[in-house]
Amino acid sequence: MSVVWLNGKIYPAEQATISPLDRGVTLGDGLFETLRVKNKTVLHFIWHYQRLCNGAWVLDMPVPTQDDALQAVQEFLAQAGFENGSIRLTVTRGVAPRGLLPPEYCKPTVFITGTAGNFREQSVRMCVSTLVRRDECSPLSRIKSLSYLPGVVARQEADRKGCDDAFLLNMQGHIAESTISNVVVQTEEGLITPPVTEGVLPGIARRLLLDAGVVQERVVTYTDIVKAQGVYLTNSLSLRVVAHLDGKQIAYHPESYRKIRDILGK
Repeated sequence: MSVVWLNGKIYPAEQATISPLDRGVTLGDGLFETLRVKNKTVLHFIWHYQRLCNGAWVLDMPVPTQDDALQAVQEFLAQAGFENGSIRLTVTRGVAPRGLLPPEYCKPTVFITGTAGNFREQSVRMCVSTLVRRDECSPLSRIKSLSYLPGVVARQEADRKGCDDAFLLNMQGHIAESTISNVVVQTEEGLITPPVTEGVLPGIARRLLLDAGVVQERVVTYTDIVKAQGVYLTNSLSLRVVAHLDGKQIAYHPESYRKIRDILGK
């Protein structure tokens, strides 16, 4: 049976309900984090929580304390019934009257859902979205907000083109990321990934690779992708190899793939 942790209680998924007046529903006013679970342990919880707090600072929105959030995660996992998979921690601003400006005080809505599964590895066909761009000047580009429609629109565009995902350009026309992943490119000089200043979400897998010293930050262009020795899409739950871009075959670099996998797949 699928369960949901909602505001301190565990419910069967079909019984967990959120008010239609919740600002997460009406305005996408909230944040989320997707965390990998391995052997019933949540990986890199502190980094995810830090990013949640950074987003809360941008939105000027309260979130649970670190201890309360971790306890909620542990309570959920105790009832979820799987050892490997993912959980999603969602925090909305809560129920409020209509209007964009939040009231002085809102009680956040907090819930956790999860899915069994293993770290995913696959090859993908990519296009470049012509409908959506990342605004590197917007503070929203650096947080995981509930307002995910740009990614939805770009993913639908990719599907219409027979692709698995889409690269998103920033306002300067540089490669920023895909709809759900950071981008890592194998060049002759080594592995590179676009800086956060390019409109990139500061991903947890990305951070692992940077901290390990195997990836350097550098602006990435469309030409870099086409001429690359290998192109990879990384997030907490998967490592994907870019096989084609706009019908052009992309080279594969097994050595760099193994290097990334060894870090992310542990």
